[in-house]
Amino acid sequence: MSRQPIGWYVRRLRRMSPTELIWRTTDHARRTAWAYQQVKPGQDPDAPQTLRKDLTFGTTLPPHAADAVPEDARKAVIETADAIMAGNLEVLGTDRTDLASPDWFRDPITGRRSDPAQYTFKLNHRNEDLVGNIKQVWELSRHHHLTQLAAAWYLTHDDQYADRVAEQLNDWWRTNPFLSGVHWASGIEIGIRLISWTWIRRLLNDWPDITDLFEHNELALNQLYWHQRYLAAFQSRGSSANNHVIAEAAGQLVGASAFPWFRESTKWRTDAAALLERELDANTFPSGVNRELATDYHRFVSELGLYAALEADLAGHPLSPSTWALLTRTTDVSAAIVDSTLRPPRQGDDDEGMVLVLDPPNIHSWSAYLALGAAAVGAADWWPQVPATATSTLVGALVKGTQGDRPTERPGHFNDAGLTILRSTDDGPEIWARGDAGPHGFLSIAAHAHCDALSLEVRVGGVDILADPGTYCYHGEEEWRNYFRSTIGHNTVEVNGAEQSLWGGAFLWLRGATGQVRQYDGATGTWDAEHDGYRVGDTPVTHRRNAVLDGGTLRVEDHLDTAADVRIAWHLGPDVTAELDGSTARLQWPDGTALAELPAGLSWTAHRGGDDPLLGWYSPRFGRKVPITTLIGAGRISPDTPAVSTFRFRGRVYQVTS
Repeated sequence: MSRQPIGWYVRRLRRMSPTELIWRTTDHARRTAWAYQQVKPGQDPDAPQTLRKDLTFGTTLPPHAADAVPEDARKAVIETADAIMAGNLEVLGTDRTDLASPDWFRDPITGRRSDPAQYTFKLNHRNEDLVGNIKQVWELSRHHHLTQLAAAWYLTHDDQYADRVAEQLNDWWRTNPFLSGVHWASGIEIGIRLISWTWIRRLLNDWPDITDLFEHNELALNQLYWHQRYLAAFQSRGSSANNHVIAEAAGQLVGASAFPWFRESTKWRTDAAALLERELDANTFPSGVNRELATDYHRFVSELGLYAALEADLAGHPLSPSTWALLTRTTDVSAAIVDSTLRPPRQGDDDEGMVLVLDPPNIHSWSAYLALGAAAVGAADWWPQVPATATSTLVGALVKGTQGDRPTERPGHFNDAGLTILRSTDDGPEIWARGDAGPHGFLSIAAHAHCDALSLEVRVGGVDILADPGTYCYHGEEEWRNYFRSTIGHNTVEVNGAEQSLWGGAFLWLRGATGQVRQYDGATGTWDAEHDGYRVGDTPVTHRRNAVLDGGTLRVEDHLDTAADVRIAWHLGPDVTAELDGSTARLQWPDGTALAELPAGLSWTAHRGGDDPLLGWYSPRFGRKVPITTLIGAGRISPDTPAVSTFRFRGRVYQVTS
């Protein structure tokens, strides 16, 4: 990926308010002026001048907390730690084998290595030719592999784990001095590192060399000071005040609460707490759904808030009851929207962002996240059962979850976010359907949104049948980035060859479709919604979709108020095969079959792993894609003839010929 074209910068500027433009001009001037403060690799700076004499780390785990960790979780932590010790770990879909002695600046995908001595604000981290795949480079420096090693030491007291943590932390601290290199380019990375370091210090508290690693180590003291000073000076604002500002504030609050070792610590803590509370409220619908409408960012922001609130409590400066109530709503939403296998919807961008990693992460399930929520705020009576993890057990040892004011029944509709879950109520495998009819995204750039208005996502027994395609990539593969967020890439209707929403860059939208739920009835399994994404140009069109889940049958009607050419896409999950015969498709997966009766007035074709055009692809996780079968119906719809698609999941077993 080369530098961003000038047109991107123009489009980006047009999405900013006058206030934001003034702030960004001031921020740019500050970044230029701070060049003289850069510390280059090899320099040996003194400890911070504002360092206090008392360097106590007071928020340790209670005695014998490790004994409460379930045996299965304990074994999983140790097994993962042993793999890391051998140098092996999967990072964002890439198998790393270099973790025994990682190069913090090398991208394993492209092989490119950025300059560690470059002043960070003069290094274009969006330029893949200079830095490689920046997500891969940044991810390892969140130090999640080191928190996993620290957790293994906490459970075993085997010093090989702690020794490796110390070795790599000292190496990272030495090779990444203040404002040098790509790891100082983003506040979100800096905030997450502070959270990782806090838990490393906590987990290794009884290791004999822990104070030599932190309290008596000028490398550590400088980095703790530099990270917090950076976050105090450079904050995401305006159109960028999404999950980034939450991560910055949470990291600052955690760092200042756990390491109150500097004269600025009290101000850093109070400022960060105020910023976090304000931005959590701004980033969250009253229902508790995150306003970015990208499901995994809902989890990410909720976790950031929970860990920061926990740290503030431990430091004796708790966040407000209203913020704890907000965080409780976010966890209740999370428990409400998962399917029977605890998988969440796949709405919007998902880059697998993690806050704290002690257990081996399962990117497909929210079980561990819900266990954390249950430990932090308590589980409502209707929550699904989730097993405890090492993380939830240790968090539970630090804070006592309380129920508070909770919904008495599992909600299925969140009107302010346009998020609806329909579920079957019979005795068969759960039929789970997610309908999308909310705003396009959050703030003027809606960075993590997709063209998914009125899209449907359907699972049977946790198996993707009608699948959301996922994300796959952010940087470097523009054509793929655009496909995975396109209209035709989702289970919805493309009208007159146009996109519902207009993008202007990888994280920039120039116009967004707004959805509206016209009717929802959980008792009858009815969802009726419309969006305005096609109400532009000379022939504006409104797309309305009605879906009814009745027993084992899902019936979907697509209506247009003006005659138009359409393409309707139904993307089948990676476990589903299809036999298409005219407008009928027989679907089969390992544990089931279904019959799809598609609109006969359209011409139906099946596509699988196509390159020209891109069709028939699914991203099971960030950085990976696999071919799937996509059914496309092309033709014309008139106002008096809706397009009706019926999916029969119950009843007779449909014979599929080989």
